[in-house]
Amino acid sequence: MQKTTVIVADDDAAIRLVVGEALNDEGLHVLNVADAPELRDLVLSGEGDLVITDVVMPGGNGLDLLPELQAARPGLPFLVMSAQNTLQTAIKATQQGAHDYIPKPFDLDDLTQKVQEALLQAGKNIEQRAETVKVSDGGTLIGRSQAMQEVYRVIARVVPTELTVLITGESGTGKELVAKALHFHGPRKDRPFVAVNMAAIPRDLIESELFGHERGAFTGAHQASEGRFGQARGGTLFLDEIGDMPLEAQTRLLRVLQEGEYHSVGGSRMQQSDVRIIAATHQDLLGLCKKGRFREDLYYRLSVVPLSIPPLRDRLEDVPDLAHHFLKRNHGRGLQQKILDESAEQVLMHYDWPGNVRELENLLQRVIALYAGDGVTGDIVAAELPSRFSRLDTKDGEQTAISSDSNISDSVRGHLDRYFAGHGRKLPPDGLYQRILQEIERPLIEKCLAETSGNQLRTAKLLGLNRNTLRKKMTELDIDVVRKLKK
Repeated sequence: MQKTTVIVADDDAAIRLVVGEALNDEGLHVLNVADAPELRDLVLSGEGDLVITDVVMPGGNGLDLLPELQAARPGLPFLVMSAQNTLQTAIKATQQGAHDYIPKPFDLDDLTQKVQEALLQAGKNIEQRAETVKVSDGGTLIGRSQAMQEVYRVIARVVPTELTVLITGESGTGKELVAKALHFHGPRKDRPFVAVNMAAIPRDLIESELFGHERGAFTGAHQASEGRFGQARGGTLFLDEIGDMPLEAQTRLLRVLQEGEYHSVGGSRMQQSDVRIIAATHQDLLGLCKKGRFREDLYYRLSVVPLSIPPLRDRLEDVPDLAHHFLKRNHGRGLQQKILDESAEQVLMHYDWPGNVRELENLLQRVIALYAGDGVTGDIVAAELPSRFSRLDTKDGEQTAISSDSNISDSVRGHLDRYFAGHGRKLPPDGLYQRILQEIERPLIEKCLAETSGNQLRTAKLLGLNRNTLRKKMTELDIDVVRKLKK
């Protein structure tokens, strides 16, 4: 049987080698390409059953080639890789016809799974073996973490559609910003984006707020109102905190979603509902359904595409980028320019942010207002954190506070104090930095492998490394997974 061929186009020889070895292990034949003209020639000559290409290529742009190559080879799937891990890149890749977008650095297991999915969709046989996005109103989604890449990937796939989206996530994670990204990058971007907070509307006024009312329909209705559905006609209606909607209003909303039409309070003329619905909540809607507080049929109408926004504590690597963004944005609004130093970044990344991105933004605004000078240090940030307890640990079903006095940094400081004291008046031998790293790295990796029962993929994720880096370090440190697990 003829093997399926994958073209890997990337100017980085190391990436071509690693990807090629991984795909060869899957029984696939790999053709490596180093520049855009060579990729174009290969595809136009009929080579390849799938193409993996970087965006930035010598001699051209991988994305710019897609329309021409797809016109010449309809049905040929493309996977686009990029280190420019922003939503714009993901959206552009999808708009240009890419099957999927893969941010760098990537996990090889994830890559090979996407390769298999693309080839299966294209009807090919495979050997089976055992940073930033601008929104029109000035908002910005920030994040290069793997958690945010998954968000970008879903947004990119949903943007060109009219599908209803249910955004879930804790308060302060940026659900409305995601809703705006869906709208302002979509086909309705030139029409209104209307947001309504269901928790802020009195129960007896919700139907009037949504569907409008006629003059005299109720006490105080001195003039007619078209309601939010009318205001958003042709655009997007964002229903924030949908979990706070009372049951009687849920019934009315469900009917509108089913039938596509509605009438205002006190009115008899039916009006067409020409809006895209995006809903959001910080609550567990399925849990509310079980308690009889939310209609299950409405839940499934709203949750055509569920999109979960990660809390900030699950993407702490994004905190420095977010912090620098907020400082820059506040300077643009006339406030004092301030620079975040490395010690401040470290303090910010060791806090759990129960208020999520909103809490981070508020803290930085407070720092700008209260402190003179153009620098933001770790001491300043620590002084403005709400308490000395930065984390919560769960043990035996109960939450117990872990004091900052007992964190890893303080343990290391205590160890270093004893180490230096052991040398009396003399300093330790030179090369201390590398020695400390080496002493920490081995037990850290061994502990993570033991806790994950030797699962290297899970261990890599726990450590925040890709699997190839983990394997390299295990080889360098002579860590034997099987032997460690048997102990």
